[in-house]
Amino acid sequence: MRILVDTNILIDFYAARPDFYENAVEIMSLCTEKRVEGCVAAHSVTNAFYILRKSMLPEVLRYTLKDLCKIITVIGVDSAKLISALENDKFNDVEDCLQMECAKDFSADYIVTRNIKDFQNSDIPAILPDDFLKLFNNK
Repeated sequence: MRILVDTNILIDFYAARPDFYENAVEIMSLCTEKRVEGCVAAHSVTNAFYILRKSMLPEVLRYTLKDLCKIITVIGVDSAKLISALENDKFNDVEDCLQMECAKDFSADYIVTRNIKDFQNSDIPAILPDDFLKLFNNK
């Protein structure tokens, strides 16, 4: 199974957000253990850094995110993906569409996110972390 891990899951994991951390740990563990082929969009790493910099020391955050890039596939953003996302008027948010473009490039089966409503028009189905874990554990 192949998944794109959305930015909010990364932040749940690294910020240990109450109510969301356990699912994020399970998802990241599945990716780390290669039980699931996981990827993140390159801009998710920079977005996570921007958000987490207020709660983590910069040197720790840099080290942590560098490790992430070594254990999960990072899908780059290029002009073709950007243009496609900008031209796709089915999405209100270009960033969400760009996530979908990266998921398509990775041939992901799902986009794992807590914001599934943002992906209603996605070519790749979005799934909540809890639902993904149930699906994975029942396969």
